[in-house]
Amino acid sequence: MAGEKLQRVRLGPLGIEGDRVVHVEDARGQVITSRSHPRFLGHKGALGLDGEPLVDGRRWNSPEVAAEVVDIVGPGAKLVRHDGVERFDVLPLLVATDGAIAAFGHDHRRLRPNIVIGGVVGLAEREWPGGCLRIGKLLIGVQDLRLRCIMTAYDPDTLVRDKDITRDIYRRFDGKLALNCFVIEGGELTVGDEVQLVRGRACAESAAAAVFAE
Repeated sequence: MAGEKLQRVRLGPLGIEGDRVVHVEDARGQVITSRSHPRFLGHKGALGLDGEPLVDGRRWNSPEVAAEVVDIVGPGAKLVRHDGVERFDVLPLLVATDGAIAAFGHDHRRLRPNIVIGGVVGLAEREWPGGCLRIGKLLIGVQDLRLRCIMTAYDPDTLVRDKDITRDIYRRFDGKLALNCFVIEGGELTVGDEVQLVRGRACAESAAAAVFAE
């Protein structure tokens, strides 16, 4: 679903707390996403003040939300809460930079990043894999560039699909934009925090320790 823009979040071992803790399953128990049912992009997921997920301002397990899920997917479809690592397509965090978004030339929401870093020149993010991002007490490991899927083709407001946008990513960026990342040291993140790119042995040792701990 569409997400919410936040000014302050807390990151734990599995990324932003509360991110994607509810998913859709069909009558056979198969996980359903907007890749096959893009109408879900017209609904907004958020967290309530009590930490419970909301869909368009209503509790995720309300009868009204349940009926809309069935309407989109079909009889037997339902929302399921699951906090495990399996809920992520690749890694818990997707980080984009304003330079790469500008080069992309379209609404950044098509890329569905968890974090956007400003003040980055051009496609500098493509040189970051293997490094770390220090943001206050936070330390985020950068694994690799994200291979993009058909989700980028959908306008986040109108839901109109334009396959040429996805094709353009493959033509101009080898199919990859934004960064697959993981949390090494958690903590609080606030819009406007300073970001430092860390390279070398210190980052490599921290990243190795994080992977070993998992």
